[in-house]
Amino acid sequence: MAREQWGTKLGFMLAAMGSAVGLGNIWRFSFVAGENGGGAFLLLYLVFVFLIGIPLLLTEVSIGRKAKSDVIGSYKTLAPRTPWFMTGFFGVCSAFLILSFYAVVAGWALYYFVNYVTGNFFQAPAEGGFEGAFGGFISQGWQPLFWSALFMTLTIIIVFSGVKKGIEMANKIFMPLLALLLIILAGFSLSLDGAMEGLAFLFQPDWSALTQPSIYIQALGQAFFSLSLGMGALLTYGSYLSDDKRLPSAAVGIGLMDTFFAVISGLVIFPAVFAFSIDPTSGPPLVFITLPSIFEQMPLGGIAGLLFFFALSLAALSSAISILEVPTAYFMRLFNWTRKKSSVIVGSIMFFLGIFVSLGFGIWADVTPIADFNILDSMDYIASNIFLPLGGLSMALFVGWYFAKPTALKAVDLKDDVFGNVWYALVKYLVPIMIIVIFISSIQ
Repeated sequence: MAREQWGTKLGFMLAAMGSAVGLGNIWRFSFVAGENGGGAFLLLYLVFVFLIGIPLLLTEVSIGRKAKSDVIGSYKTLAPRTPWFMTGFFGVCSAFLILSFYAVVAGWALYYFVNYVTGNFFQAPAEGGFEGAFGGFISQGWQPLFWSALFMTLTIIIVFSGVKKGIEMANKIFMPLLALLLIILAGFSLSLDGAMEGLAFLFQPDWSALTQPSIYIQALGQAFFSLSLGMGALLTYGSYLSDDKRLPSAAVGIGLMDTFFAVISGLVIFPAVFAFSIDPTSGPPLVFITLPSIFEQMPLGGIAGLLFFFALSLAALSSAISILEVPTAYFMRLFNWTRKKSSVIVGSIMFFLGIFVSLGFGIWADVTPIADFNILDSMDYIASNIFLPLGGLSMALFVGWYFAKPTALKAVDLKDDVFGNVWYALVKYLVPIMIIVIFISSIQ
């Protein structure tokens, strides 16, 4: 069976961008920036995106394009009769864990979007406000599972429709629409009284924040995870890319677009947060409790809330597609399954695991698999702090140390010149060191 390919280079870039832009870009960037000095954090984040993120992104995509296989099969193809293929399991395992809890949170976003469509959330619910409504909803048994199942069904349908007709077509619609929605929402926020204080926080660095070691770890981690590195999604997407498509320009374009989405998300949230004197370090409740309360007080706030949760749902769906594709591609090759069979079976297993996550906010709220973490936080910790860094580290070591330098440069379409030597030095030395720093700091 001939391997599927992207229809266009732009289609690949938009799909890769959809993989990177998800729930984390919409709200995680904002509250992490809020906790780490605003403008100073943004500056460090941009430095790490270009020093670490883009070189590693280029590395990951090149492995997939060269091997034309999935995250495990690629290592078997490029390094036969070696244990390198075992590192691909970091990606497959992290995909199962991440999408299991990701679909639960994305289901919450869909629930909020539908309630804004019906007008139910234009005003705070009478009993308990948005805090009471959110707490009551996630602690129920069946209702959150319905929305999670709906989200997983949409994800599976897109993935089993194929690379061109499913993933590429969906992202050609999702990503421009998401950008437009966020720009409109940024316009809403910037029109508020007091919005300039939020802009100053985001773009005027507090240089004293740079004296805190944690800001470097947080900025590096945000750059690493923001670009969806280490799981094998970009490796798998790269395997559908033809050899005549140049990688360096695509990698830089993806990095720039990802940065745009992170910054525009900050423009959506920070001006509104400061305009209503809200603590920017509110974390996850910022999306489901604090922002709806802000929208209620804004002119045309109901419309703003509807657009925001539609954008959040789109971002979640574009990322979920790439996460599901990682194990789907692997099981297609391993068991010789059709794309439809593989995506349905894998997606169903992920939904089943998500049942435990959802019940972790209800009848199993006291279950803490790791330390004081609930079920969702435990799965997130294992995937984000262990599997993803190890996956990214293995990719950097594979290309930087297993490949000879001429092979590595050819794989990423670079020559043995200044640019090629800088990329090679970054991937061989700096990227592994930085990932090890993230890994050690995150498990302490």
